[in-house]
Amino acid sequence: MNRKPVPVLVGAAQITQRKGADPVADPLGLMIQASRLALADTGSVAPVRLIDTVCVVNSFSRDDEKVPEMLGRALGIAPREAVYSLIGGNTPQMVVNRYSRDIAAGRKQGVLIAGAEAIYAMVRAARGKASLDWPDNITWRQVRQAGLPVNFDTLLRLGCEHEARRLCEAGRMYLEPVNLAEDAFDLFMPQFMYPFFETALRAQAGRTPEEHRSWLGARCERQARIAAQNPHAWRRKPVVAGEIAEVTAENRYVVYPYTVRMMANINVDQAAAVILTSDAVADECGVDPAHRVYPMGGAEFSNIRHVSRRPCLYDSPAVTEASRLALGQAGLTLNDIGVFDLYSCFPSAVEIARRAVGIPEDDGRDLSVTGGLPYFGGPGNNYTLHAIASVADHIRRDRRLKAMVTANGWYNSKHAVGIYGAEPPFHPWEDRDDEPIQRAIDAQALPDPVDRVAGVGPLSIEAYMICHGPEGRPERGTVIGRLPDGRRALADIDADGQGLLRLEEIELVGQTGEVHFDPLSRRNRVAFSASVYAGL
Repeated sequence: MNRKPVPVLVGAAQITQRKGADPVADPLGLMIQASRLALADTGSVAPVRLIDTVCVVNSFSRDDEKVPEMLGRALGIAPREAVYSLIGGNTPQMVVNRYSRDIAAGRKQGVLIAGAEAIYAMVRAARGKASLDWPDNITWRQVRQAGLPVNFDTLLRLGCEHEARRLCEAGRMYLEPVNLAEDAFDLFMPQFMYPFFETALRAQAGRTPEEHRSWLGARCERQARIAAQNPHAWRRKPVVAGEIAEVTAENRYVVYPYTVRMMANINVDQAAAVILTSDAVADECGVDPAHRVYPMGGAEFSNIRHVSRRPCLYDSPAVTEASRLALGQAGLTLNDIGVFDLYSCFPSAVEIARRAVGIPEDDGRDLSVTGGLPYFGGPGNNYTLHAIASVADHIRRDRRLKAMVTANGWYNSKHAVGIYGAEPPFHPWEDRDDEPIQRAIDAQALPDPVDRVAGVGPLSIEAYMICHGPEGRPERGTVIGRLPDGRRALADIDADGQGLLRLEEIELVGQTGEVHFDPLSRRNRVAFSASVYAGL
């Protein structure tokens, strides 16, 4: 009787291109380096000819669907399938889960997953501080020819435009990450959305703004300490809580309540690659059993797509359900997990995942194996592939260890969870139908927010953010709130710079303002009484 294939990770590698690199490799060059290291990491030459699938995680700094084929050619691989993913930080864990099911079903034999970013190199070159010999990098060429600023805003918008074209050509629908109401308030960039989650979490926890700022500093300090010991981390300098929380010229607010040192650092040059196959193929190739790491369980779900339609702004049903199913497949409980890597683009992402998974607040286990996106580095959609490679290293050193990895796309929107260990899963990988769970999550969606409130009336604040300019001064504030009839509405805060600074010192969540529609800005606006500014 033939034994059903069991997926296993047999190779993993990651590299960080240091700031003074010469020559400077572009993302494809970095992927080639990381993939060669991952192939060598298997301890066998056979996996090269056995790889039938090359999957490249979407790259903002080389957004090109031809990269998987080019990577295969450079490695001497002729894959049956070359895949270039869509945008989303959930992607690395999602594809590990997907290909584990494919391998278990016999649909695939060996899979190389790779990804890279070289945004730091692009930024330096745009500032005249580096010379890039990247003639075939279509993103770099597009940015230079159009005279666009090299920053995450530019690269993300270009990436979304490209993704929309790809899906249209394939006869598929592009799903906008924001709805019309959110877009009207210029909330497309992730740094404008996550502060809503953070202020909602703060109010729910009962901490004052000052207490919460200190709490954020302490949480981030733990990440920075891990990164300082990680040879692959972009930033290896320890940072104490006070330096993270204190607002200074060097550590200004970007979007309140986040300072520079609390946010993902996308200006990095990093790459990672992993190789999946079956245990039978690993046996044939002579891969050392002590070198194998098993994906023991996994699941993927999405929260309600648009933030303003989610009934709760500080939870993640998607992570709750995905972690429950992943642990169940692995035959483990939360207490069996020795290390976690919770996606950490912003502090609220970590806290929402911690709560959703069920990890106690005072738990002594670290929530990152890398040091997190602010300190290890946030290489676009590919960060979690670094976490998976790091987890593999941990398990190879301690075969008793079990690890959980969570991956997050967009605004706490798309999620994937994976469990890893030194033994096969309790329940085999299979094509499980999880659609009823997804439908149950989606069924909780609220109606679209009211884009034009009628007259003047009360708005109860659920969450807010205050955007700061490059000089550190507050420029605009936006709230999410409820009208008396329970419907949601977004509104800009009717206040000058001094007023916005005052609102950063008090708890605005739970307060009530007077909201009206402003025909000039074509947005709702909310004003607060003197008693609110006084913190009464």
